[in-house]
Amino acid sequence: MSLLATYYDVIKLLQRYGIYIYTGKKMDDIDLIHEELKELYDTGLILKEDYLQSILIIQQEKRMLT
Repeated sequence: MSLLATYYDVIKLLQRYGIYIYTGKKMDDIDLIHEELKELYDTGLILKEDYLQSILIIQQEKRMLT
């Protein structure tokens, strides 16, 4: 289990699996990040704890944008 505390940590988690997301619009990035995290979790590549913590982080980030 890795320590996930920031949006940047979530980005680094995705990059460890070769996933790079940049659309130019942060809200769209967050939506794609959510989809990618779900896919990683569903395929068993990340732990439940990492998945849930990552989802909380991106939801907080999304709230800050609205």
